[in-house]
Amino acid sequence: MRRRSLLLALPAGLVALSGCGDDSGDSGSKESPSPDASSPGPEAAKPGKVVDGPLPEITEGTGFGETPKLAKATGKPSPHIAVQVPVEGKGTKVAKGDYVQVDYLGQVWGAEKTFESTFGKDQSAVFPIGQQQILPAWDQVLVGKTVGSRVQMAVPPKYGFGEQGQPQLKIKPDDTSVWVLDVVDTFNAKSSAKGEKVAQDDVDLPKVGTNTNGKAPSIEVPDTKAPKKLVSSYVIEGDGPKVAEGGSVLVHYRGVLWDGGKEFDASYNNNTLAQFSLQQVVEGWSKGLAGKKAGSRVLIVVPPEQGYGKEGQGDKIPGNSTLVFSVDILAAM
Repeated sequence: MRRRSLLLALPAGLVALSGCGDDSGDSGSKESPSPDASSPGPEAAKPGKVVDGPLPEITEGTGFGETPKLAKATGKPSPHIAVQVPVEGKGTKVAKGDYVQVDYLGQVWGAEKTFESTFGKDQSAVFPIGQQQILPAWDQVLVGKTVGSRVQMAVPPKYGFGEQGQPQLKIKPDDTSVWVLDVVDTFNAKSSAKGEKVAQDDVDLPKVGTNTNGKAPSIEVPDTKAPKKLVSSYVIEGDGPKVAEGGSVLVHYRGVLWDGGKEFDASYNNNTLAQFSLQQVVEGWSKGLAGKKAGSRVLIVVPPEQGYGKEGQGDKIPGNSTLVFSVDILAAM
């Protein structure tokens, strides 16, 4: 049995696998441009009963996007999941299977200090919802909430960190955790880049389609020699936070060979998104995405030495191949 946490991609204090299973699985490697995000999670936990309290008061930062401060919770917490929505958003409704972007703050019932928070930091947390990869209470409660909402909940151990607690955060097995979560955005297989189109006027580089309907963009490779150096340029420039060097991203992507323009991989074909660390992928991706803004569509041309080299990859990428990618950066973590 592993100690429960939120998700591998969340901040360091919450990094640990949740639930039961095999620790040997690889969430992504340099053997593919990005990991497979479609693998099923563990068996779903039974839903908990939801009640409307008790919950401690939010004493400061009560508006959506503001850094909240929680009062010390007093009295006995409910054995059920206590939930209130102090701010009701008007955005897209979160659906099971989406990737949800949130800012959150966590505090133990009866404590005066928080044990983890993303508020005031450059990047929010992003995770799949309804896939048993986060705290069971989050998995249950956030489905159906709308973007722009602030959700407050008190989570008993059964629907939180489980019978082991979370020693790394000094959460004991019998601790109830209290959370404030702002639902920043939600993404699914129909999500696309959103921003300003950028002129593609270099005739020696591929042209990438600018459609934003969730369908795979076209990639037209010119009948010229491939560049010898890495190319990374905006097709659509978003206005989100920049991808940190070695950070993690949520993307939609398509890849074709420079020679012949044949597609060898695309998240669009799997009807799912891809989430990974830049430390897990080929050098052309890690360097090509670092510093780019969330919300953007990026053209990346990867020379062989920053891709799969002389050996190639499987039967779809021959050795010494230059690779061309369209990458929609939906979120940066």
